[in-house]
Amino acid sequence: MAGGQLGVLNALDVAKTQWYHFTAIVIAGMGFFTDAYDLFCISLVTKLLGRLYYTDIRNPKPGVLPPNVQAAVTGVALCGTLAGQLFFGWLGDKLGRKRVYGLTLMLMVLCSIASGLSFGDTPKGVMATLCFFRFWLDFGIGGDYPLSATIMSEYANKKTRGSFIAAVFAMQGFGIMAGGIVALIVSSAYDHKYDLPSYKDNPAGSKVDSLDYVWRIILMFGAVPAALTYYWRMKMPETARYTALVAKNAKQAASDMSKVLQVEVEAEEDKLQHMVESENQKYGLFSKEFAKRHGLHLVGTTVTWFLLDIAFYSQNLFQKDIFTAIGWIPPAQDMNAIHEVYRIARAQTLIALCSTVPGYWFTVAFIDIIGRFAIQLMGFFFMTVFMFALAIPYNHWKNHNNIGFVVMYSFTFFFSNFGPNATTFVVPAEIFPARLRSTCHGISAAAGKAGAIVGAFGFLYAAQSTNPNKVDHGYPTGIGVKNSLIVLGVINFFGMVFTLLVPESKGKSLEELSGENEDDGAEAIEMAGSARTVPV
Repeated sequence: MAGGQLGVLNALDVAKTQWYHFTAIVIAGMGFFTDAYDLFCISLVTKLLGRLYYTDIRNPKPGVLPPNVQAAVTGVALCGTLAGQLFFGWLGDKLGRKRVYGLTLMLMVLCSIASGLSFGDTPKGVMATLCFFRFWLDFGIGGDYPLSATIMSEYANKKTRGSFIAAVFAMQGFGIMAGGIVALIVSSAYDHKYDLPSYKDNPAGSKVDSLDYVWRIILMFGAVPAALTYYWRMKMPETARYTALVAKNAKQAASDMSKVLQVEVEAEEDKLQHMVESENQKYGLFSKEFAKRHGLHLVGTTVTWFLLDIAFYSQNLFQKDIFTAIGWIPPAQDMNAIHEVYRIARAQTLIALCSTVPGYWFTVAFIDIIGRFAIQLMGFFFMTVFMFALAIPYNHWKNHNNIGFVVMYSFTFFFSNFGPNATTFVVPAEIFPARLRSTCHGISAAAGKAGAIVGAFGFLYAAQSTNPNKVDHGYPTGIGVKNSLIVLGVINFFGMVFTLLVPESKGKSLEELSGENEDDGAEAIEMAGSARTVPV
């Protein structure tokens, strides 16, 4: 075995791919399926909420959410996720991955259901209830990021670890697609029952009171996949790396992994005692030793995730506005309320099916072949290229080739997912010490959500037309979609630059990457502190 590595950890590193690997992917992946469904299904129903609660039939256009309400609906979700990533990431290192894992899932189930309820039937009461429960829903979702990544990395073997962690994250694509499919089914059922006129033809008749159930059903469905996996999450044993290196219980770690791997594993308590007593294993997150070993790594993982999510969430949360701007979705007044839900859901589902899902699984297939660094650098590069390709001839795309715009726009999603959207999730779960792994992943993910907040709010206002007569009601003029896309292209370019700080982790054990093999001495410390990105 490598250097001073414990036998139980070496057994995990060299284990052949077994059924428990795929079981772990399903258990952790269903959490991410639910995360993506809950995070992105709100974009399917915000237009409907505006029609139901803020329409004045004397106006030529149907109602939309006022800027402060739209900001609240978007902001509480992202702030809740950010807070959850920091809190549960820290808690996962303090109490254990498994114990905290069940808590986050239960919070997601309860708040998914509650987000479809409301205190009263006034706009203020409905939106206040929605924002309150979506904050706590996304607080639980935030915890799923560091915990799912850490659990999968600590269970996987080193040969296929990247693919397994990426496969968990890839379930996001199916979650986004599922949100669109559920919305399509619900809207089609209501459209079949009610033959409603467009808003232009009959403002009062373009919606009926029972459409209030549409957005509630779509949001509450997110509780179903989360509830289905709760039992299996509770049956998973704690990871051997947490049990041995953090809880310092080599006997329990060996016992748990003997059952999982179906081989006899020696406890090696004396070796563990020697490892955990080493001065090399006592430094904390805010120590000079951590800064020396992993400071640049943490800067790299946080900044790249921050920059990625500015672009990614700008595109995802407000793609309906982009599709409207290029004419792929008709003007709101030319549709009734249920047709608008259907059109938005169809657009999101097609983008997910044609670019988001394939992009994730390309990463799964190639991450352990060409490495994390190469995929992330390539992804940022092509995202930059396609953003500029969309932005510079934007008027041509808008006026003469709408389908071409959608195809090019899809490529940006493909290379964000076959690129940094997956790798920024994978790498922080591999390169930090076990006692700080969940915390550092949570910090990196929270930086991403801070970027999402910047992107969501920035794009919401920036993408407004420069023409005062064409802006959404209640918004000031912006810089327009074209200039917004140029800004996103520049942000993607800087993502390439900061990728140079992120180390390549392909083919190495977690202890080798973090320097936790105390017997490896100065060589391990030097390797752990290196900012080198290309393996030698």
